Amino acid sequence: MFAAEQPPAASGAFGASGASGTEQGAGSGHGGSGHGGGPHDPFAAPSSPYGAANAPGTGQPGGPGGLPPAWGTHVPPPPNDGHKRRGGIGGMVAAVLVAALVAGGVGGGVGYAIADHNDKGSSTSSTTVSDSGSQKAFNRAPTSVAGIANKALPSVVTIKASGSQESGTGTGFVYDTEGHILTNNHVVAPAANGGKLTVTFSNGKTYDAAVIGRAQGYDVAVVKLKNASGVKLTPLPLGNSDQAQVGDATIAIGAPFGLSGTVTTGIVSAVHRPVASSDGQGSSASYMSAIQTDASINPGNSGGPLLNANGAVIGINSAIQPAGNSDPGTQGGSVGLGFAIPINQAKRVADQLIKTGQPVYPVIGVSLDTQYQGDGAKISTDSSTAITSGGPGANAGLKPGDVITRFDDTLIDSGQTLIGEIWQHSPGDKATITYTRNGTSHTTTVTLGQRTGDSN
Repeated sequence: MFAAEQPPAASGAFGASGASGTEQGAGSGHGGSGHGGGPHDPFAAPSSPYGAANAPGTGQPGGPGGLPPAWGTHVPPPPNDGHKRRGGIGGMVAAVLVAALVAGGVGGGVGYAIADHNDKGSSTSSTTVSDSGSQKAFNRAPTSVAGIANKALPSVVTIKASGSQESGTGTGFVYDTEGHILTNNHVVAPAANGGKLTVTFSNGKTYDAAVIGRAQGYDVAVVKLKNASGVKLTPLPLGNSDQAQVGDATIAIGAPFGLSGTVTTGIVSAVHRPVASSDGQGSSASYMSAIQTDASINPGNSGGPLLNANGAVIGINSAIQPAGNSDPGTQGGSVGLGFAIPINQAKRVADQLIKTGQPVYPVIGVSLDTQYQGDGAKISTDSSTAITSGGPGANAGLKPGDVITRFDDTLIDSGQTLIGEIWQHSPGDKATITYTRNGTSHTTTVTLGQRTGDSN
């Protein structure tokens, strides 16, 4: 069983922190040693977006829907720094360069032979045509992709986090003029307990930073520059993620595989997509009712902004379904299935973290049956733990064994979906719950309660 508001540790999941210590059981980056436990292939792609082992309805810990990986790219640290290393972008670049050299040699030979033949057989002048246009002719209006990227890039940063056992690289963006940077929890996790955290802007300037607050369940974190004096901080405008619709244009900015300032484009391919991710180290899962996009998102994009066609942030890029058949020690790339935390939720969490340093979660006060394989989210039949006495669920008339099938206007097909939808709300919100009991459908209204912190 697991509580709908406080899921248990996710098992067999992919890594979220993007750290050398996390990836051994995780799959979020380049890196080395793990936290412990037997090795396994962290990059083996599941057969569905939620993982073959935890397919919808299987009721595995961490949510019936399973856990696609959260990505914080792990850039290998320099040699002899005490961290284990894994081959990464260097190998990829070398292969590309070799291919380019070979192609260049062949092309040069063929080109020379053709030129020599033409010189001998004809005195015709060159047939190449030059572009008569100018750079001004290009469509680089403020609302174009180039215009949006040019404006947003100075506000997107590369975050490097390192601890005694972990190191990783991810992305973040300027949240306010006070020096707060919004990112994923799994990006900064390696530096959360006395580690080192740095933030690098697009102009190459690097600043030390500190973690202000983390919300593991939401996978949101806020860091702050330690010395923001003299730093030009331009917060990215925040959009309304509730207005995102399938087909809307998207722009993702981040540091995939450590390549800072990378811009990719796509569309919103789905909304309210139930996604859970975990670092694979026994920690609780992060749940989101995600915005899905086909903009290319890879390890290292974690924490970066997903922008709409107006250049406003509608989500925080957090997880991907990686390419299949990845060899151990390598990282799967984008297959056009990226998932972002809706910015409306992230903003609420970030403001709470800045204010108190602790996340607050809405709750309904029930525990779910993780063995249930049908549609909906079934409340545990254990009368001693199923319903919190005096809690929101009890006050709404919910009982052990009830199957929740709808939460407001959202159809509930799993416990994972239920958690993601609950966490889209705030404590004190009222929600309509539809459930079945003994084959009969019922509807009730629940007023959401709250819990504070990730350890409760």
